[in-house]
Order: sequence, then C-alpha cells, then structure tokens
Amino acid sequence: MKFRRTLLGLAAAATALGMFSSGAMAQAAYKPEYKMSLVLGPPTPWGQAGKIWADLVKERTQGRINIKLYPGVSLIQGDQTREFSALRQGVIDMAVGSTINWSPQVKQLNLFSMPFLMPDYAAIDALTQGEVGKEMFKTLDKAGVVPLAWGENGFREITNSKKPIKSPADIKGMKIRVVGSPIYSDMFTALGANPTQMSWADAQPALASGAVDGQENPLFLFTVLKMQTVGQKFVTTWGYVADPLVFVVNKEIWASWTPADQAIVRQAAIDAGKEEIAIARKGLVEADKPVLKDIAGMGVTVTSLTPDERAEFVKATRPVYDKWKSTVGADLVAKAEQAIAARKK
Repeated sequence: MKFRRTLLGLAAAATALGMFSSGAMAQAAYKPEYKMSLVLGPPTPWGQAGKIWADLVKERTQGRINIKLYPGVSLIQGDQTREFSALRQGVIDMAVGSTINWSPQVKQLNLFSMPFLMPDYAAIDALTQGEVGKEMFKTLDKAGVVPLAWGENGFREITNSKKPIKSPADIKGMKIRVVGSPIYSDMFTALGANPTQMSWADAQPALASGAVDGQENPLFLFTVLKMQTVGQKFVTTWGYVADPLVFVVNKEIWASWTPADQAIVRQAAIDAGKEEIAIARKGLVEADKPVLKDIAGMGVTVTSLTPDERAEFVKATRPVYDKWKSTVGADLVAKAEQAIAARKK
C-alpha cells in the first residue's frame, strides 16, 4: 500500500513537472521581439495602426509580447506586393496590410478595388463589418494567415500636374502612376489614360520631373508628403475605390502564444483598428471637409465631382467592373452589392 502511494506520488510529481516544463517551454518559445511589417510608418494613419496595436499588446501582455515596427516594407526590400507571401513563409511575424497589395495572392481582395463599388464610408463599413468581412477573413485564414481586425487606408483620390479632372475626357492621355495590381491598369486604360506601375520611391522623382503626370492615393498622403512640391497642383475627389487594411499574424507565431495571449492580441487589433479608422477619416467625414480646405490652402485646385460627373466615370469603367466580377467571384460581388444597397447611411 505504502509502495503504491509512493508510486502515485512520483506519478503526480512527474505530471506536475511535465506541466511546468511544457508551460516553461511555451513561455520560452516566445520571441524577445516580433517583426511587424507596414508600408507606411507613423505619422500616417496606416503607421498609427501598427503603433497603436503594438503598444496595446505590450501593455496588456505586460511585456510578454514585444513588437517592433518595420515601415517601408523594409523586411522585404520595399516590395509591398511580396508582403503576403513573406507573412505566410514566416519572414514577417505580423502586419497591418493593404487589401490592394495582397490582392495578387488573394484574388477575392480585389473586391475593394472594383471601380465605384463603394460610394461612401457607410458602404465600406457594410462590407468590412458584415458578412462579406467575415467571408474575407475565412479566405485569408485558408490562404495561410490569421486575420484579426480591419483598419483603413481610405478612399483613393486622383491628383495631377496638368488640369482639373471632371470627366474621362480630361484624363485621356495622362501618364498616371498606379499600384502594382492589374485591375488598376485596366481601370485607367478604360479611362483613356496611360497607367504606369511603379513603387512610390520611383514615383516621387517621376512626378517631380514631369515624366509622370499624376497619381492616385488617399488624401492624407497628399498632405504628409506635400505632393504639391512634386507638381501635383490639381486634386479631384472621386472616391473610385477604398483600401481597407487588415491586421494579421503568421500562423506559426499565433500557435506559439497561449490562448489568453491570443485573445489579448485579437482584442488589441480590434481596438487599434477602430481607433485608426477614426484617424483615417478625420477631416473627411465632416460636412466642411477641413482636409480639402488644407490642400486648397497649399495653392492646389480641388475639384469635387457632381453626381452626374461621377456617373460618367462609373459608366466608363463599368466594363472593368464586369470583367473582374468572375475573378473576384460573382457570388461575393453580389453579396457585397446587396450589403451596400441595404446599408445605413
């Protein structure tokens, strides 16, 4: 009997030791620092998304998870179209990434780049915060990352050095720098422009020299980068596409954290996303749109399209919309159109 009790005691001790060891190993498996990839750093809204997330995680895990920001997609030599692949491969631990930059690897993300799909901020929210957003997260999970929350890069507006753009005829023949996603080349070709894919590092000197006439980006970049100094004297707000951001973690990194820490990181991403979306929309959702006033104050001509003028661009790019429906998925596009039609304005 005494012998059996001793055996039981040894077994219990071994079990306890085993639990301690596995717990210690799990703790030891935590990296001293995790690498977060960003295209833009603070003070841009995109960079703020990463900083807020990293700060919240460090605070709420009491320093167990420390995150270092790598803006300029510096972990992959500045090639933002390689970011998603690098995430999957473990070169990058986590990221706040662009639906545009990841769309070559995850074709469904092209939904957000379909021309004039989302007419306002309520339409973006109807997609990201509804069933379409959940479906996108399932797709991203299958593609090899753990998606946690949505952020926002904003509506992309067009600028140029030549003249106000009020109709497709105005943009005809212009050389426009576009991001490295085929749908953008299709859109600007349909408008009669001459789209040129290049990195932002190459775009700035090209704009300054006049080799390229214009570009499209969220308006916060205009003010941060002082685009009027590289010849961009005309801005047209047409809201043709928006670029939601996604907070994600590499799958192996995610699996190495305890369930409690996973919950902390997820909630921190959701909180950071909400805060960053408010930052991205500041000055643009107000009736007087102070951001546009600031840009006009730089000596820039700001053109806001009338509904009829915007309809001309919608009509001109509709063949591109129809062409990309099958690539994105007709069912997903239909679900998105229905969500937008039913949105609360």
